[in-house]
Amino acid sequence: MINNKIKSALLIIICIFCFGQKLIAQKTTKPNVIAYYTGNRTVIDSFPIEKISHLIYSFAHLKGDSINIHSAKDSALITRMVGLKKRNPDLKVMIALGGWGGCAPCSEVFSRADGRKTFAKTTKSVLDFFKADGIDLDWEYPAVVGHPGHKYQEADKQNFTELVRELRKSLGKKAEISFAAGGTKNCLDSCFEWDKVMPLVNRVNLMSYDLVSGYATTSGHHTPLYSTPQQQQLSADYGIKAMLAYGVPANKIALGAAFYARVFQNTTDANNGLYQPTKFLKGVASKSFKTEFTEANGYKYFWDDVAKAPYYYNAQNKQLVTFDDAKSIAYKTKYVINQKLNGIMFWELTEDSYSNGLLDEIDKATKP
Repeated sequence: MINNKIKSALLIIICIFCFGQKLIAQKTTKPNVIAYYTGNRTVIDSFPIEKISHLIYSFAHLKGDSINIHSAKDSALITRMVGLKKRNPDLKVMIALGGWGGCAPCSEVFSRADGRKTFAKTTKSVLDFFKADGIDLDWEYPAVVGHPGHKYQEADKQNFTELVRELRKSLGKKAEISFAAGGTKNCLDSCFEWDKVMPLVNRVNLMSYDLVSGYATTSGHHTPLYSTPQQQQLSADYGIKAMLAYGVPANKIALGAAFYARVFQNTTDANNGLYQPTKFLKGVASKSFKTEFTEANGYKYFWDDVAKAPYYYNAQNKQLVTFDDAKSIAYKTKYVINQKLNGIMFWELTEDSYSNGLLDEIDKATKP
């Protein structure tokens, strides 16, 4: 017979165990914060690297079938980036291939087994040399039209899978592999074999920005969190739901944010500039917003509560400015947490302020 004291002790132990398990279940995993970087090595130290989980050098390109780092300056930058692990021991440093305008030979090279094999082999050599943690594939875009004049073909979709398969074989299980995906329906539907490629990678970085691009003839939000009646298939939420419908695990999706504005020149002065005939003018870094888009310069701030997106409109010169700010960044970060996504990614760190910038807003939003 077990006496009452022993029974009570066992009951207390069981209660403590159950309570502990409940706390573990309720614990929220902090999302990854993934920064692309195109600046120089003398500036990188000035940013709050402790608030970043992944820092991505942008960009390496192809030289023949091999990955290529352009210059001694680029090599010095990657070395400096890896050195930042002294400040942030958990930091992952990755090397991105391609970018807009930077993947002209990708379709041809990656259509060949020997091309994919050489690329994977040289990628391993480069990562080992720099002691970097992985590669990010920014091929814009497999199987659909991207940069004007760049070759693309239907077979790119399958060849992309074979490329990732060859990379995983060469790099092993520990190296990180990610890729950037265009946020438009065309790319989400046609660029990737989601069911085959996602088990091989750590994450997909959804480019939920430039959704109203430099080729647009109608103005709109370039990086909204949610769709609007006028912009139904161009938002972060639309892209993420599309990927989830294709079976992409939520914990392998990083939502994209923009650390820059797109400025459009409209031809009419209606609806405070939204959804009007337009042409793209320029991009502006977030660190310049406070000095460039002022009331004195004719800009008025608006907030679209459906899209959860800000914009400026200048009625004097009919210019619409679409961007992310502290408020929209907070909404995006909370969305990542609530949807249990892999993290939030942004283009790009060089365009942020050294302090009190958008990266700081992401960091605040990840805190309880």
